Amino acid sequence: MRAIHHIALICSDYDRSRAFYRDILGLPVIREVWRAERESWKCDLDAGNAQIELFSFPAPPPRPSRPEALGLRHLAFLVDDLDAEVARLAAADVACEPIRIDEYTGQRFTFFADPDGLPLELYESAPAA
Repeated sequence: MRAIHHIALICSDYDRSRAFYRDILGLPVIREVWRAERESWKCDLDAGNAQIELFSFPAPPPRPSRPEALGLRHLAFLVDDLDAEVARLAAADVACEPIRIDEYTGQRFTFFADPDGLPLELYESAPAA
């Protein structure tokens, strides 16, 4: 295995999630298709070294995500300036938790949620030496 290719997310409100990931987080759309046989939209977003796939389905069941439910814990995005990203999200009415320090790396990070409550993280890259 060389890298993560994509992370797939099923959305309760496709248009709202697409706007969140595209407009608020700033991930460019690679392609978007309607899959009539599945009654499902699929949107591939460019997340740097990987893609995020957003899906819609007619009635997806809810998945427990907190506290510490089994499965994917969160999705983390690497950022250069954590304070600037937190301010940008706040301007779009996206609340972030207080900034914390990773006890092992000394790097700063925070959590926020997507429109379906999926926990997302911003992790600040290490300063250049």
